[in-house]
Amino acid sequence: MVWWHWLVIGLVLAAAELISPGGFYMLFLGLAGLIVGAILGIGVPMVTWVQVVVFCVISFAMLALFRWKLQKRLMRQPSSAGLSQVPEMTGEIAIPLEDIEVDVIGKVELRGTSWTARPTVEAVRKGQRCRVVRVEGLTLFIRPE
Repeated sequence: MVWWHWLVIGLVLAAAELISPGGFYMLFLGLAGLIVGAILGIGVPMVTWVQVVVFCVISFAMLALFRWKLQKRLMRQPSSAGLSQVPEMTGEIAIPLEDIEVDVIGKVELRGTSWTARPTVEAVRKGQRCRVVRVEGLTLFIRPE
């Protein structure tokens, strides 16, 4: 193949990483294609089957050496600093926007925003004042006041 074919293949594979679910596989395949294109572009002669073998070797080597490092760096857990406001909602007053039975998820208003909520002890009625008992993720657990 011609050198610019590998560059196009590399760019397409690297761009495909943007629409893939994020395993960082396509990125390294794209980089390998760009490297093979660059090698051919500087004038190193290779037949097509050797180009494919070089592409595979470079791809697997980069996947083995760099993928886990990149994933570890980019897929970090969010810091607790950004989540510090959620536990502060415990003890606040929420107003149900609908009747909610026990262990059924409904909507409440708290701080001017709609939240998903689940009553813990007894059903709550629309407009009834409720206290937030605990917070799990984005769900408030409430009890009537």
